[in-house]
Amino acid sequence: MLDKIPIMSDTKILIIGANGQLGSVLTKALKEKIGAENVVASDLFKKDDFEGIFEIIDATDITVIQKAVDTYKITQIYHLAAILSANGEKNPLRTWDINMKTLFNVLEVARLSGIEKVFYPSSIAVFGDNAPQDNTSQAAYLDPATVYGISKAAGENWAQYYFMRYGLDVRSVRYPGVIGYQSLPGGGTTDYAVDIYHKAVLEEEFSCFLNKEEVLPMIFMEDAIRATLELMDAPKESIKTRTSYNLAGTSFSPEEIVSSIRKIYPDFKVKYEPDFRQDIAAKWPNTIDDSAASKDWNWKPSYTLDEITKTMVQKLKEQYNIQ
Repeated sequence: MLDKIPIMSDTKILIIGANGQLGSVLTKALKEKIGAENVVASDLFKKDDFEGIFEIIDATDITVIQKAVDTYKITQIYHLAAILSANGEKNPLRTWDINMKTLFNVLEVARLSGIEKVFYPSSIAVFGDNAPQDNTSQAAYLDPATVYGISKAAGENWAQYYFMRYGLDVRSVRYPGVIGYQSLPGGGTTDYAVDIYHKAVLEEEFSCFLNKEEVLPMIFMEDAIRATLELMDAPKESIKTRTSYNLAGTSFSPEEIVSSIRKIYPDFKVKYEPDFRQDIAAKWPNTIDDSAASKDWNWKPSYTLDEITKTMVQKLKEQYNIQ
C-alpha cells in the first residue's frame, strides 16, 4: 500500500496544526488543490471564520488522531504542530515533550494505518556553530542551539528511520524564516520579518530584536507553500533525502529589509534592541544550499526581497483597509 501513487480524487488529507502561520495557508491551498471535502483541518481550537471540515485534535493524544484517520479514511497527514524557537526557550522541557510526542503519535498512526504520505516540517534551526554559515550544505553538521532545533533534528532522524524500518513515506523540508501576510507571527526568531511590514503599513515605529546586520535565510509564504506541494507531489523514487531537504528563498538582514520598505515608506522608523533571539539567530546560517531539492524535485524560488515587500505592503493595506 505504501508504494502506490494516490489518485487525487481518492486523497484524504489530515492537517495537524492548521491554525498556525504555515498551517492556515497550507490548508487553504490544499482545499483549492483537491477539494475542501477531501481536507480535514485540525488544531486545539476552531477559528470562528474557518470554513470546511475541522476537528479539535490535541496531537499529544494518539487516540484522537487515530479516530480522525479512521473516520475520514485519511491517506496523507501533514504534521505542522510544534512550539517554535523563541517560545520554546521559555520552557525547554515542555517544548521537547510536545514536539516529540506529537511527532511519534503521527508516525505511529501513519505506520499502523497504512498512510501513504506524511509531511514533517523541519527548520534551519537544526544548524548550529559547526555548520558553515554561508551556503550551508544539505549534509552540514547538525548541532542546534535551541530545544526547537534539537527536536527538529531528532525528528528528521525519526522520519528517516520510519522510512527505512517501515517503508513509511515521510517527506520533509527545512524551512527558513517564512514571511506571509496571511497570519500574525507565531513565536519564531525570524518573525521580525513579518511584524516589520505590519508596522510599516500602519506607519508605526518598529523595534527590531535582532542586530541590523544579522543576515538570515527567508522565504515568502507563496514559495514555501509551493515547495511543500511540489515535494509531496514528487514521485517517491525522486525523494533521495529522507531526513529533510534544505530549502532556500532569499537571504537578507534587518537593515536590508528596512531599505526595501523605505522605497515605499521613506520615513519608516526603526530602532534596534537585540534580545535573546539575537543569540539564537547568530548560530543559524546566512545562506542555504538547496541544490539537492533542485536536483531531486526541481525546486526553484520565485520571490526576491523587493517582490516580497511589494506584495506584503499591498496585501496588508487591503487587510487594514488603508488607501
